[in-house]
Amino acid sequence: MSTVDLNVDLGESFGAYTLGRDEEILDYVTSANIACGFHAGDPATMRKTVKLALEKNVGIGVHPGLQDLIGFGRRNMDISPQEAYDLVVYQIGALNAFVQAEGGTLQHVKPHGALFNMAVKDAGLAEGIAEAVYKVNPDLVLFGLAGGELVKAGQKAGLRTASEVFADRTYQADGTLTSRRAANALIKDREVAVNQVIRMVNEGKVKAVQGNDISIKADTVCIHGDGEFAVEFAKYISETLVKADISIAKISSFV
Repeated sequence: MSTVDLNVDLGESFGAYTLGRDEEILDYVTSANIACGFHAGDPATMRKTVKLALEKNVGIGVHPGLQDLIGFGRRNMDISPQEAYDLVVYQIGALNAFVQAEGGTLQHVKPHGALFNMAVKDAGLAEGIAEAVYKVNPDLVLFGLAGGELVKAGQKAGLRTASEVFADRTYQADGTLTSRRAANALIKDREVAVNQVIRMVNEGKVKAVQGNDISIKADTVCIHGDGEFAVEFAKYISETLVKADISIAKISSFV
């Protein structure tokens, strides 16, 4: 039987603005990536989300992003590997304080948005992020896009890594995600999305938009928590994977 982790980005509310149905979606995932105030989130939201994750026995991860609240961390910024190192160390420290205050422990780090995508191809940036994670806590698991530079950098640094795949995103022939600016970036049919995940987990393959199959490693599956039907989709994918004889577990239990 194959095993996979289900992760979701949470804690993205800010001040008077509420985003996502965090409490409900935590019933169907095994790992939560919590925003740390740079691209989304604030101290109160971080504390509340950490408490919810601990109550539901969900693995807690740091979700460090670029310092771009207005752009939600999805716009590329010309930062150096040193700057990437600094912002990741800073955000790990911020979330870890809340986790420790609630009696829990951090499980992983998954960069957000543009920082994540830039580190797929930029080896120097990836190494800066991996070094930051290792120096703060070498027991943390580093998430990166399957086949990308971040996974390679994490392994080189001596970290446990998790190759991440996406349920609701399409892939390019080189293994990268289709840009969100493209019309075909998102998969909106939940059956198509889940079947893509099952094939990635069981066969290690995914069909690119160009029509060719590409090899892929699936340790953890990202589902987005901010869509209109995010909770319903999380429930559907978790139940369907189990029916397909794929067990769901925290990433720290099997990588």
